[in-house]
Amino acid sequence: MDQDRPPNSNASAPAEPGHSQSPFPIPVNYEYSQRYRMPDAQPRTLAGRLARVALAIALIPVVLVPLYWIVPPVSTLMLWRYLTLQRVERVWTPISQISPHVVRMVIAGEDGRYCTHSGVDWRELQSVIDDYAEEGDARGASTIPMQVAKNLFLWPGRQVIRKALEVPLAYYMSAVWSKSRMMEIYLNIAEWGPDGEFGVEAAARRFFRKSARDLSAEEAALLAGALPNPIVRDPRRPGPQLSRAANTRLRIAGNNGAVAVSCVIPRR
Repeated sequence: MDQDRPPNSNASAPAEPGHSQSPFPIPVNYEYSQRYRMPDAQPRTLAGRLARVALAIALIPVVLVPLYWIVPPVSTLMLWRYLTLQRVERVWTPISQISPHVVRMVIAGEDGRYCTHSGVDWRELQSVIDDYAEEGDARGASTIPMQVAKNLFLWPGRQVIRKALEVPLAYYMSAVWSKSRMMEIYLNIAEWGPDGEFGVEAAARRFFRKSARDLSAEEAALLAGALPNPIVRDPRRPGPQLSRAANTRLRIAGNNGAVAVSCVIPRR
């Protein structure tokens, strides 16, 4: 019977040099490869790429905040104007060369408890959350550290998500920088004019033709009053709204006294 069986050519034929026999027990055809093919790894790769991008974006403030202790920073709005070839006027000025009146008026108008909180004023923030729940509109009440976080790393607008991102950034920057450094950065990156003016020195030169160190209390109050809308409000020709805002800051600064600014201007 064995003599009638045709010889097995695969078993008897010697393997050609340089070629190994297939490890599969059966021939691999198209149907087999489609049935047992490996799962597509593209979705996992895309998710990994997105995760790496998100991690890189999150690490930007972690790296830059310590660097900004030494290096003068630029805001995202300044960067945008640079990229779009628009005018940017900013003269970096140390806090020691800025009139103390500016510090008093900015704290009076923007962050009355600046020297006592650690980056976020939860009392004011809670009122914002309550107003949003009732009216669906996220108004201001950002502290100076939160405004610095927005100016350096986020985008303009009144979205709740942006304000939520400001909170951890404000705490982180407050832990790394001193109150004086935080104020110095704020006064040098805030938008302060309609034609690409950033920082108090550029604003003082544009509106009062003088250096920031020579500003009077009234001039500092007008500049601070223009901060909520520096594109429209003109400290050189103040309208009724800006005049009221300046007078309010003068009154609050007078009532606060030296304690409210003692973390930036040491009491003598």
